[in-house]
Amino acid sequence: MALAHNLGFPRIGRDRELKKALEAYWKGELDEAGLRKVGSDLRAAHWKLQQDAGIELLPVGDFAWYDQVLTHSLMFGAIPERFAPKEGKPTLDTLFGMARGVRESACCGGAHAQEMTKWFDTNYHYLVPEVQQNQQFKLSWEQLFEEVDEARAQGYKVKPVVIGPMTWLWLAKTKGAEFNKLDLLDRLLPLYGEIFQRLAKQGVEWVQIDEPILVLDLPQDWKNAFERAYNLLQREPLKKLLATYFGGLEDNTGLAANLPVDGLHIDLVRAPEQYPSILDRLPAYKVLSLGLVNGRNIWRCDLQKALQTLQHAHERLGERLWIAPSCSLLHSPVDLAREDKLDAELKSWLAFAAQKCAEVATLAAAINQPGSRDAAIAESQQVQQSRANSKRIHKAEVKARLAAVKPEDSRRHAPFAERIDLQRARLDLPDFPTTTIGSFPQTADIRKARQAFKQGQISETDYVEAMRKEIRHAVDFQERIGLDVLVHGEAERNDMVEYFAEQLDGYLFTRFGWVQSYGSRCVKPAVIYGDLSRPKAMTVEWISYAQSQTQKVMKGMLTGPVTMLMWSFPREDVSREEQARQLALAIRDEVVDLEAAGIKIVQIDEAAFREGLPLRKSAWQHYLDWATEAFRLTACGVRNDTQIHTHMCYSEFNDVIESIAAMDADVITIETSRSDMELLDAFERFAYPNEIGPGVYDIHSPRVPPASEMAALMEKAMQRIPAQRLWVNPDCGLKTRAWPETEAALKNMVEAAQTLRETVTEAA
Repeated sequence: MALAHNLGFPRIGRDRELKKALEAYWKGELDEAGLRKVGSDLRAAHWKLQQDAGIELLPVGDFAWYDQVLTHSLMFGAIPERFAPKEGKPTLDTLFGMARGVRESACCGGAHAQEMTKWFDTNYHYLVPEVQQNQQFKLSWEQLFEEVDEARAQGYKVKPVVIGPMTWLWLAKTKGAEFNKLDLLDRLLPLYGEIFQRLAKQGVEWVQIDEPILVLDLPQDWKNAFERAYNLLQREPLKKLLATYFGGLEDNTGLAANLPVDGLHIDLVRAPEQYPSILDRLPAYKVLSLGLVNGRNIWRCDLQKALQTLQHAHERLGERLWIAPSCSLLHSPVDLAREDKLDAELKSWLAFAAQKCAEVATLAAAINQPGSRDAAIAESQQVQQSRANSKRIHKAEVKARLAAVKPEDSRRHAPFAERIDLQRARLDLPDFPTTTIGSFPQTADIRKARQAFKQGQISETDYVEAMRKEIRHAVDFQERIGLDVLVHGEAERNDMVEYFAEQLDGYLFTRFGWVQSYGSRCVKPAVIYGDLSRPKAMTVEWISYAQSQTQKVMKGMLTGPVTMLMWSFPREDVSREEQARQLALAIRDEVVDLEAAGIKIVQIDEAAFREGLPLRKSAWQHYLDWATEAFRLTACGVRNDTQIHTHMCYSEFNDVIESIAAMDADVITIETSRSDMELLDAFERFAYPNEIGPGVYDIHSPRVPPASEMAALMEKAMQRIPAQRLWVNPDCGLKTRAWPETEAALKNMVEAAQTLRETVTEAA
């Protein structure tokens, strides 16, 4: 019998219960017992939902209070010294301190949070493990074992999920003296043995070991280490399912197929071409789990197409066939049943995590009992045909405009060296100009006004005045503390993608389609269902009003085409490249309109530029070519003296620095505070020619760094980048922060910039 299982389920809850509980706990409004009760209730609800959908083997260990990589670091005792618990045993506050940093207090100094970056090519963030040459590991966190007992007590058949030793080490960052991370493997593996032994005593039969780095280009010493590690782990109890996802195994196919484990999971959504080679090379004793339901998008599965693959696999594998989503459903919203306002036709095309579990179960039943799911398969075919033939998807005018694009549409009129002199003369800014990335705190009053307007409880006039009041407050504050380039604060924007998507043709929107980005931060990606265009201006009135409130320079704030694409659920019937170019033309119109309205600086955020990079280097250049061209198509309709900014956050830039330079933004702002300015190394080595704003404080932490700390970071930046090309700004937008800490941090930032100016003047 083919077995239906799941690799992981969203942890946030249908109504973001985990987010709300976490934030209440951090504010002191909920005690630890209350927080843990929310967690246990969510786990129970999610296990029941999966079982009711037909999943036979449920994941345990996919729940995390903040991030699953951080949970493993805590479990392994990989706790940086600055967070070492006084009592010797870590607590939830230890975990949250590692994730969010620790505020300074009268009795002790603050502690920087661990570095955070993107989980492979997703918009989910993980906390980067920190390891030292003398790193020791010990079992320090009981969460996995507690949750196994919890699930089994409720009668569920479970499959614990752990991140594999090779992937965890690959993701880790060395601290202190340089050394080879693989040197730690022999110290780490006994801990996995201890974990497996304890799980076996709890009555567990199978454990899922996630090793997604097997879809990457691995150095030979890491491939060798894979073989050594799993040859040692095969001695430990439990049947082991090795899970790979987010791409194909390619040159690692033989390695993955022959590791001494009991089963292998592969992603046939992202890499369907790997199926024949895996089937041919898999040893006769192994289970093969096929990921045929897309865990990263919200479109319904083409069940008939998936079934054809499964029927072939079943003939070869028999009872060794397992069926699952392509990856953890962490990246999907929880339940489409909550969407009671969606257009019926559009809704019929979608599936969230609960529905994806049902699709997996349907496929398994169709294999195990031929004919038993014919009605469901027929309905799926009807849905696929309806979507393919819908007149709502294709627009001739959009395609015609895209076909008419010329190479010169993606080039500025003059090179940067000429433009920057014109821009400096027009803007008249001091050395180390200060600015923010764009957003200011989204207060309860802002959210209340937006909700009241959506529900028809206040008029459009009242709503506009409420937002203008917030804009005036943001402008007054920035002028008062002495910022040089101002922003309007984005009070009217619910999300940096959704706000624009709501005003573009070709997008649809959900009410409850939330997914976790990191910790308590959830996003609700818009859905691209058809050709994209801009019916009218989206931001001009708001930015123009903000500019009317000040004599200082006001930035226009836009989200770039690549980020709009990457942070949406994209179409599957046309290429990402075509969708990005459609978005570029739509946003280009907005850039030109802002310039015509007198805005001198336009920031086009491309936070997801690096995130979109394919996992295999062989596919990089094609992506970089079209992603760079999309940005330039967006930005290059303006005069030479209009300054174009872009922002990128939580990215490693070494491998893409040439393409970032090719984007030709006049100013780029980046996250650098958690990395202690290390990310600037790539810009220094490349001799990046344009201006840079390295972030001087981490907005994802409530900690307010002193001005001296920010100035010290900028002094490190000056060792890499000439002072005249440096801006001073936070790491990212301030939407998720509260006003008191925002005000304190920005005052310190302005003070730091003034100190730098004095230092440079004295040196001259």
